[in-house]
Amino acid sequence: MIRKILLIALFFAATLCKAQYNTMWLPDTLSGTNFNLTIKDTFAQIVKTGNQTITSGINGKFWGPTLFVNKGDVVHMNVTNKLNDSTTIHWHGMHLPAVMDGGPHQIIPPNTIWQPYWTVKNNAATYWYHPHLHVMTEEQITKGIGGLLIVRDNVESALPLPRTYGVDDIPLVLTDRDFTTSNQFSVVPYGDSMLTNMTLRAQYTLPAQVVRFRILNAAIERSYNLGFSDGRSFSIITSDGGLLNAPVVLNKYLLHAGERVEILVNCTGQNGTNVDLKAYNSLLGGFIAGGENFTTGPFGNFLGHKDFNILHLNIGVPTSNPITTLPATLTTNTLLNAANASITRKLTISDSTGVVLTPPVLGPNAFILNHKLFDINYIDYKVSLNNTEIWEITSSSVFGHPFHIHDVEFNIISVNGAAPTAEQAGWKDVVFIPGKTGGGPGGGGTPTVVKFIAKFDDYADELHPFMFHCHISLHEDEGMMGQFVVTNPTAVNENVAIAIPFTLYPNPANDKLFIQFNNQDQSAYYITITDALGRTKLMLPKPELQNGIDISKFSKGIYYISIIEDTTKQMVTKSFIIN
Repeated sequence: MIRKILLIALFFAATLCKAQYNTMWLPDTLSGTNFNLTIKDTFAQIVKTGNQTITSGINGKFWGPTLFVNKGDVVHMNVTNKLNDSTTIHWHGMHLPAVMDGGPHQIIPPNTIWQPYWTVKNNAATYWYHPHLHVMTEEQITKGIGGLLIVRDNVESALPLPRTYGVDDIPLVLTDRDFTTSNQFSVVPYGDSMLTNMTLRAQYTLPAQVVRFRILNAAIERSYNLGFSDGRSFSIITSDGGLLNAPVVLNKYLLHAGERVEILVNCTGQNGTNVDLKAYNSLLGGFIAGGENFTTGPFGNFLGHKDFNILHLNIGVPTSNPITTLPATLTTNTLLNAANASITRKLTISDSTGVVLTPPVLGPNAFILNHKLFDINYIDYKVSLNNTEIWEITSSSVFGHPFHIHDVEFNIISVNGAAPTAEQAGWKDVVFIPGKTGGGPGGGGTPTVVKFIAKFDDYADELHPFMFHCHISLHEDEGMMGQFVVTNPTAVNENVAIAIPFTLYPNPANDKLFIQFNNQDQSAYYITITDALGRTKLMLPKPELQNGIDISKFSKGIYYISIIEDTTKQMVTKSFIIN
């Protein structure tokens, strides 16, 4: 309680003293088709005075680089885990094979390299990457692991939009944290302190022209009801998965955990002025994350059901070639037709008291999907390749949940029978499922029904599943998650025991290890290399073997290579030596 009082006092002192603003940090950028990402434990001076905060980051002290990729390119990720714990990295929103997806099944042990790759098929938009290790997601995201992934394509590139990173095209990663008296993170659903790009009390200078913000809600739980302190309007140009048909003008936008939005703000002629981007969360109901007013207990936080600053903006001189007008149209989306749906899948969200979890449920309820908690060995759905499906989610939960599905972008059909609003009518991978209307935690009320439509047109894989879950990390860790596999019903089942002869050379090896299957119809589905002590060193999903396997960073000794063959999914292991 004493700490809460001190934090409240500090908050009010900061709002009264403009000198307390800190210049907002911008993530570094990486572009191309090959990306080296190292996850590590580190320290960062987030609170201006006192101890550094123990954090985790990717290639840095907190968060990770913004990755720029082009639609149509094949991108290779070299992910090295230097943490003391296992982790995963999920490419949120990316349409890619399940074995590359980075969900709870693609666990990267400490001191291991994971090398997924895929062809970028997504439309131009803002995506992100983050940990997805079951029961550890909240803790690892709290430490700061994550990053933005920006796709560019020919349609977006042809538009007169701001795209100079950090000048008129600015990423905003929104989250909140709770700090102990020694400036360390507490792993809790809500924090007392707003962080924008890891910066407390952030400010930034904009040019007096049209500015683009790429905004990600990376919070553990909180939603942000975005708006500006002077009530100005702004234009929504993308949802999660790409451009809208035309800009949608609003003065408030409610962004839930895991969602992204890109907005245009016209600051033309406003040189020398300032404005605040705020969260108008006093307008939220008590069953939307951030709209509650808990002052004590595990969900107690100072920002609950309050309006607060996200970013103080100083408007400076325009650039030499400013954009000063907004395009009237953006693209022409061809959305999915409900009449073409192969099946309607009916899912449920509900509350359950008395559920026994390890670790225990933090609050009074466990929120559950399909009347059960997540079981990593249970496949909820088998989706036939090329299915167009309607997913109908009925929620009797009192609380609202941001629902995320891996593999596909979808179109919202309806929320309680109403068509999606214009800003929600594009491509999405997170949809907010409001809580039931009426009634209360004890029962009663009218359930909410949300429908969306998606097409599962490639990446059949019966071994590795995709996930669907609430994107509130606490709920996800507590078991509010399910999984599905995409299957090819026309494929010939060849999962029979056959020989998998292959040649491994050179052996002993130095820099490169080559594999040659004796049967040219055989290939590797997955390769894992372990050392003599059984520690995983390298994970290669569907490896491209023509150029060999890079083992140049491994020390001398005996190693074991395990190959899962692609057609039969049988495994064979051989030893080799590095000298």
